[in-house]
Amino acid sequence: MRRVLPAWTATLTWKSACFIVVMCCSLAAVLGLLVHAEVTRQTVATARDKALERLHDAALAYEAGEALPPGSGIDPQGLPPELRALAVSGQRATVVADHLGQPVMWAAAPADGRALATAIDYGQSARTIRGLDNAIIGSSLLAIGGTLLVGAFAVTRVTRRLHQTAAVARRITGGDLDARVGDPRTTDPARHQDEVSTVAGALDTMAGTLQAKLLSEQRFTADVAHELRTPLTGLQAASELLPEGRPTQLVRERVRTMRQLTEDLLEISRLDSGSERVDTDLHQLARLARRVVRASGTDTEVVVVRDAHVETDRRRLERVLGNLVANAHKHGRGPVVVTVDGPVVTVRDHGVGYPDYLLAHGPQRFRSGGRGHGLGLTIAVGQAQAIGARLEFREAEGGGALAVLTLP
Repeated sequence: MRRVLPAWTATLTWKSACFIVVMCCSLAAVLGLLVHAEVTRQTVATARDKALERLHDAALAYEAGEALPPGSGIDPQGLPPELRALAVSGQRATVVADHLGQPVMWAAAPADGRALATAIDYGQSARTIRGLDNAIIGSSLLAIGGTLLVGAFAVTRVTRRLHQTAAVARRITGGDLDARVGDPRTTDPARHQDEVSTVAGALDTMAGTLQAKLLSEQRFTADVAHELRTPLTGLQAASELLPEGRPTQLVRERVRTMRQLTEDLLEISRLDSGSERVDTDLHQLARLARRVVRASGTDTEVVVVRDAHVETDRRRLERVLGNLVANAHKHGRGPVVVTVDGPVVTVRDHGVGYPDYLLAHGPQRFRSGGRGHGLGLTIAVGQAQAIGARLEFREAEGGGALAVLTLP
């Protein structure tokens, strides 16, 4: 089974922190190794020169038959075997080894088939190297910590601006077209823009353009609907004066359809503008559902699983349920059932179900799977949002369309 990492590991801050730590550790390790190697080389070279110098003095004393200097001797105790072997073979050599629990620098040279050796204290040099290593480690940790803090501060400033831009984008997606990032770098020409401010500026420009286009479309829809109202009122009055007959009936039906379409367009325009005011009150949901069914004049069954009192706008809720019931009878097949289960109301028919595009993207204006203009469900969704409810469209088990209205 593949292991899933925690969500915070995907953040830019965490990735940047890891990158900074890895780079600092790598740099500190490389510099530390170079400094350690150079200082160790110099320290060992100094100790070797001192040991060889003392060995030279011991060799002169040995050749003159004088007493050897302190710390020198022929095949002294503790002399490393490998160094003795080199001296016996005729070579001069040095080596660092422990003697009596202390590090010493041995130097040896040949002396009549034996080894003339001397030893000097190497403890101070070893302590110097250890102190240097500890200083390198401590300074590296301090440098890494300081760099991490500074880097985290810088990265956090960038990620904070990115989070703000993402939050504004989500608000725009949710319908708040007034949302703007407002990055000061995009408005001050004296300040150079970085990549984040460029994205923020592009998002603000896109939101402004989109808002202007939507407002233009809303005004156009409202103006057209208002302009159609007057001539349609006159047409309806004139149709009432026509003699009875099939042609007159067709004219009156078309005029009623046009008037209904005009009213729907006006309602959609008001919903889009967000100018509608919600008047809430406490209502019994089952009673309200039965009233909607009676007003529809359709053969619709009402099933109450669990009644509830909800605080909502009665007119808007009746509009939502009325449109759902009308759509079920117009585009589906009976029986149509309205079920009240607490704050959830479902409307189900037994037809072919909702079109695929509607299930995927919701209702769309002037797009319908059959007769109609697709405005009824669009209005239902808009009115549901206005009262804070959630309207979902699903496929019912066993076939048919299922609309689920969840009230707050």
